[in-house]
Amino acid sequence: MKKIAVLTSGGDAPGMNAAIRAVVRSCLHYEIEPYGVYDGFKGLCENNIYPLSRKEVSRIINRGGTILGSARYDQFKELAYQKRAAKNLKSKEIDGLIVIGGDGSFKGALALSEQGIFTMGIPATIDNDIAASDYTIGFFTALDTAVESIDKLRDTSFSHQRCSVVEVMGRHCGDLALYAGIAVGSEFIITPETGFDKRKTINHVKESFDRQKRHAIVVLTEKMTDVTQLAKDIEAATSHETRATVLGHVQRGGTPQAFDRVLATEMAEHAVYLLKERQSSKVIVLKGKEISDMAMPDALTLKKEMPQKRYGLVGRLKN
Repeated sequence: MKKIAVLTSGGDAPGMNAAIRAVVRSCLHYEIEPYGVYDGFKGLCENNIYPLSRKEVSRIINRGGTILGSARYDQFKELAYQKRAAKNLKSKEIDGLIVIGGDGSFKGALALSEQGIFTMGIPATIDNDIAASDYTIGFFTALDTAVESIDKLRDTSFSHQRCSVVEVMGRHCGDLALYAGIAVGSEFIITPETGFDKRKTINHVKESFDRQKRHAIVVLTEKMTDVTQLAKDIEAATSHETRATVLGHVQRGGTPQAFDRVLATEMAEHAVYLLKERQSSKVIVLKGKEISDMAMPDALTLKKEMPQKRYGLVGRLKN
């Protein structure tokens, strides 16, 4: 394998730059020419592909976001666009492509493998919703951001005997809300895995205030409900001032913490090695403490399991 390209796709995640850096440096170690694809699959179809050097990836390991840019590009689901992308890579004699992103990005990589491109997927998403890997690049940095924000809200909630309803990201996976809720000591965590019962939630918060607690924190995954309306309903039922806070995209940004930098580096090095060995259609995963890989079709069919022990922990600490 003489040339390998790398792209970032979907929502950005802290640690993507560390992965890009490791791809380039690993390629140089194996005497493979590294290329960067700018703006994800959109850039791939528009032939926005250029060589990357050691200089271009220096001093980026600690930067959030992605220097290559990203884009959501629904057109790539169409065969004509997939063929165009593969043609662009082949025109530059690029044999392999590393896709850094989530499950949607991996579907694009799998489609390209069917067009004769050797592909690897590196899971980078703050949602931690890739079931094949214990953790994904960016999750723990986003978690730290959420925890820091909720800790600050808790200080003022305690001072004013207030309830705070906090929405975090996560899409269809409740890991951010669950881990953040445990870390800040919240008794009320609502995720896609738990489901949402408004009346039950309000009653639990009311019971908490009835036990003379000075504040309450409700942490929930985005799109579970209208958090502004939930805050109004809690305030009406408890007579305690209740505020809704949507943390939003602030969770995506910021300096990646050490774990995400190390994870990104190890995953990227493994991806380059597998391509060098002319393997294809693999997702790089973390299992326990070990970096491994899994066939991309198998990784895409796995479903995230509900972490029963952690949800049970929340219930046992309510009193």
